[in-house]
Amino acid sequence: MIQFIVHDEDDSVGVVTVEGLKANDTLKGWIMDQDVLIDIKINQDIPIGHKLAIKDLNEDDTVIKYGVDIGRTISKIAVGDHLHVHNVKTKRW
Repeated sequence: MIQFIVHDEDDSVGVVTVEGLKANDTLKGWIMDQDVLIDIKINQDIPIGHKLAIKDLNEDDTVIKYGVDIGRTISKIAVGDHLHVHNVKTKRW
């Protein structure tokens, strides 16, 4: 079962597509453009519709989702971490 999706292998995050994911679960993800499956162990519970890191990110790195710059990190983020308003901010202000 696919539990998260990624648009392109150059994206830094995927989007969770199922409910009930808990810390230390290993998820199956699908990179759509390359039609590749990947496995990532998550570090926190992640709700459906939220993002998870598929690459390590440093503070002030650009976050790419669906090939688009969606903001910047405000702290270091490891592969498998939950990304949301607590660690990603818009670049607009």
